[in-house]
Amino acid sequence: MVKLIDVHCHLTGEEYLSVGGIEEVLSRAKGAGVERMICSGFDLASSRIAMELSDRFEEVYFCAGFHPSELGKYQEGDLDEIAKLCAHEKCVAVGEIGLDYHFDDNPEREVQRELFIRQLELANQLGLPVVLHSRDAAQETLELLKAHKHLLANGGLMHCYSYSAEMMQEFISLGLHFSFGGPSTFKNARKVQECVERIPAHLLLSETDCPYLTPVPYRGVFPNEPKNVKYVVENMARLRVEEEEALAKRIFENAKTLFFKLK
Repeated sequence: MVKLIDVHCHLTGEEYLSVGGIEEVLSRAKGAGVERMICSGFDLASSRIAMELSDRFEEVYFCAGFHPSELGKYQEGDLDEIAKLCAHEKCVAVGEIGLDYHFDDNPEREVQRELFIRQLELANQLGLPVVLHSRDAAQETLELLKAHKHLLANGGLMHCYSYSAEMMQEFISLGLHFSFGGPSTFKNARKVQECVERIPAHLLLSETDCPYLTPVPYRGVFPNEPKNVKYVVENMARLRVEEEEALAKRIFENAKTLFFKLK
């Protein structure tokens, strides 16, 4: 069986109760060949739950941080608590962090930028990579990261990358990895598919971003699950004209390179 990894998923919500609970979700993932999952925190509470899941299940690792859309919950001192979570042996990164300008009611942009930089600084201090979220904020994300390139010494992941292949080269120059999920399987997602085709093999990773963005052939089904990362990898192998098992093996090694705590 092909050995798979889902480097970005959300396993802390109640949506999985409708499909048998987290134990069933992880059992189905294992049955599909998914040997490792990185559960991403998006605020302090979810980061703590992600840590608890990593304690319960060998195959689950996690990252801790504040998603830009969740900064309304942020209280001074929370980053100190995030830092404590990051000391855990199975916390592989600070994340997910970044900028999200998609919705008008998202936190103010200046607040997003400030906490983004502070979390970049935290990751650098802790010697950890970062997991980056960027939505409708391509140029500003790039400019901010270029201005703080010294904080990326431990690497980072552009998760669910959706910008152009040309801009991808700019992010590559910063030493970043890239993961692709369900949208890379969508029929009209040519821009994302071009990125999958053109990205250097050593920077490519696979994700689901579950419970969202379920890939073809189950697009629209909710909740998405880590087991569906196999469809993402199958499609990436097709796009890159590579053998699926060899690509999956390379992706797993890429994940261990970036997330050095991963076993």
